[in-house]
Amino acid sequence: MRTMLRISIPTEEGNRAIRDGSIGKFIEHTLSELKPEATYFTAENGRRTAYLFVDVKDSSELPFYAERFFLGFNASLEMIPVMNVEELKRGLPKAMAALQ
Repeated sequence: MRTMLRISIPTEEGNRAIRDGSIGKFIEHTLSELKPEATYFTAENGRRTAYLFVDVKDSSELPFYAERFFLGFNASLEMIPVMNVEELKRGLPKAMAALQ
């Protein structure tokens, strides 16, 4: 299932990783392992935040996606199922049929 990961890194941990140079290596390694469909970086609520869109095939994969951020940066993380427009088009008829 296509899943959006919203990763928010506390300022102190982010500052440490910037100063010691580990954040760039972490991002490069993580993106090569997770192979996200898309990745965006921003600041949200005063914290470094990343949005990764990944394909989670089984719930047993959730620790593979999440633990690296918890352990590496004491990050908060949300996993939100998302869909593209083609998937929405396939799903809407099922939703409409259920309403009838």
